Amino acid sequence: MASDRFTESAAADGTRLTDAEFRTWFAERREAHAFQVEEIPFARLDGWAFAPHRGLRHDSGRFFTVEGLQVRTDVPGTGSWMQPVINQPEIGVLGILVKEFDGVLHCLMQAKMEPGNVNQVQLSPTVQATRSNYLGVHRGRPVPYLNYFNEPGRGRVLVDSLQSEQGSWFFRKRNRNMVVEALDDVPEHPDFRWLSLGQVRRLLLADNVVNMNARTVLSCIPFGPPPASAGDDPWRDGLRRSLGPEGETGALLSRAEVLSRITAVKALRDVEQRLVPLEAVEGWHITDREIAHDEGRFFRIIAAAVNAGSREVASWTQPLLAPVGRGEAMLPVRRIGGVLHMLLQARTEAGTADVVELAPPVQYNPGNYRELPPNIRQLQAVDPSRTRYDALLSEEGGRFHRAVSRYRIVELPEEQPPAVPADHLWLTPGQVRDLLPYGRLVNIQARTLLACLHATW
Repeated sequence: MASDRFTESAAADGTRLTDAEFRTWFAERREAHAFQVEEIPFARLDGWAFAPHRGLRHDSGRFFTVEGLQVRTDVPGTGSWMQPVINQPEIGVLGILVKEFDGVLHCLMQAKMEPGNVNQVQLSPTVQATRSNYLGVHRGRPVPYLNYFNEPGRGRVLVDSLQSEQGSWFFRKRNRNMVVEALDDVPEHPDFRWLSLGQVRRLLLADNVVNMNARTVLSCIPFGPPPASAGDDPWRDGLRRSLGPEGETGALLSRAEVLSRITAVKALRDVEQRLVPLEAVEGWHITDREIAHDEGRFFRIIAAAVNAGSREVASWTQPLLAPVGRGEAMLPVRRIGGVLHMLLQARTEAGTADVVELAPPVQYNPGNYRELPPNIRQLQAVDPSRTRYDALLSEEGGRFHRAVSRYRIVELPEEQPPAVPADHLWLTPGQVRDLLPYGRLVNIQARTLLACLHATW
């Protein structure tokens, strides 16, 4: 079974590259090309322009647009608001190519420069390409290894699902998340290296190394329970149980109950989303250098000039969304009957495609709140010694400028869980894993935290 092979790779060291050799190679790739990103006035954008009632868009009509969005919802404390949003309706490919070496599956990972990354080069999937990119709208070099993902028969498809991205900043954005096994020899490229899933998981423990696109694909991999080992501590044992049969028999909710709860929230929650002219967005202003909130909150839309010798196009200009401040995402977990459970919330965001998605109950930017909600204050007060994961991770560097969030997993005491609102659910990691093939059920922050949870093994 594919899940067994993924699980074995997650427990293995790489046979192609040691961790030390990876660090040397990764440092070399960061120094191999000259990268420069400069914030510029909108007037210097090449091929981009403001169009009346149509927003900021590319002359080709492809890539993405920055438009206005009006949202009305009955979520308590939210009401209605207007904001700019990135509208990118085309579906791109995020794909990891895998191949077996010495009996262990390895992932072909890329050292990739993106203009919005805080450290420019991060570890990315084999392929991350918009439809405009792989159709050659940018008139650049072909995307390496793309044929494994868009030519049937080139490889064995192991994972393939449509997943959403940041609902606060994108309007109904989806990408195809894929894992494909190569059936033939794969040509080498200096910016790519083969790593076991165990090596990639260890890199998830470090700040700003594994990029968002790699994390979302990793979260979609159907890992099974690793074998028990002598001296397993309760944390490891709870995670192991949660991914196996005990994750179903020991879950608080059955699969049918989980789907029913999510469907009920979707059916009962009132959400209206309407694209509007950018110039009509209330509470925001447009200058020659930015689109920004009148109170300096939330985010700015800026223009950037990029030079990157390692990319398909060596230089270009584009808009970027620059958040104001650092984000926070915290996942509370607890062992219930010895089985690990995650607390998730059915959350509505500005650009959510289907009313709600499951999200961490703590997902916010402190600068956007004058006073934090009580549930966030309560969880923020958890004893720091109970933290199981804590790292700074970058959001999508191709659209966001220096967008970094602190991701944490905090274990609550093992006891009967207190009652939670109807839009909150205690689910095992195995249950969340099994929801992912459906798409549009688990948001990008929760998927990142699921990938990070696996890394704590």
